[in-house]
Amino acid sequence: MTENSGVLRYSAFAATPDGGNPAGVVLDGSDLSDEQMQRIAADVGFSETAFLVARTDGDGVPRYRARYWSPAAEVPFCGHATVATAVALAERDGPGDVVFDTNAGAVTLRSTVDRDGAVTVSFTSVEPQVRDLDSDVLDRFLTLLGLTRADLDERFPAKESFAGNWHPIVVLRDRELFDQFRFSPAEVAALMREQGWFGTSTVLHAASTADFDARNLFPVGRITEDPATGSAAASVGAYLRDLGHPATTVRIHQGAHVRRPSLLTVTIPPTGGIEVSGGASLLT
Repeated sequence: MTENSGVLRYSAFAATPDGGNPAGVVLDGSDLSDEQMQRIAADVGFSETAFLVARTDGDGVPRYRARYWSPAAEVPFCGHATVATAVALAERDGPGDVVFDTNAGAVTLRSTVDRDGAVTVSFTSVEPQVRDLDSDVLDRFLTLLGLTRADLDERFPAKESFAGNWHPIVVLRDRELFDQFRFSPAEVAALMREQGWFGTSTVLHAASTADFDARNLFPVGRITEDPATGSAAASVGAYLRDLGHPATTVRIHQGAHVRRPSLLTVTIPPTGGIEVSGGASLLT
């Protein structure tokens, strides 16, 4: 393929017709070099573009090697681009199960189609991990956001959580402060690179036991804020399970601050990977 000739553009996890997170999708990137994939992702300009670079079928289930590039660098995993790619495959080949082998590990997906033809995709993350967030790093991060520890919701201690990418997770107790905090993208990006946070930095507000508002900062990918972040949603599910949070299904409301409202549904099983569900539509 020639560069950009096979790029599809989808919006994933949209809560309104003008919402969701745009992603580039290349269904056949087998002939592309790393340099070409990076250049295509930069030209597309979305937070990530997904490339399927190989296919192997086992036990009747299609299996693809998937890679993800932001405009700045390759990232191990991207949830919204995964959903967008699975929707594109379902529209082309029909719904069903598929496995993506990513740099973070194998991700299992299932697509279904409703009577109106809309495709919904659920993916199960790799085995998650949760660890304490270093105290000094937490203070540095909060300072960059103009926040202090007094602004945190004491029910939700700050942690780092992994379900494909490592994400710092902090939960603010005050909704107004959650809406209003500002930050310098360059300074936050520098801290993220230093800490190996190549996904997003996740800031939450608990609206209820089952509903969380999210802002996902992504200056490390040259995006100030991400409208919808599947890998962060899975990491939030792992984080809540680690805390013993009672909800087994939570809804993450994201994107309002960048005028692209999004909704991600997270199912939290007792063990194993976290399930994230949503849809995607082709951009015209």
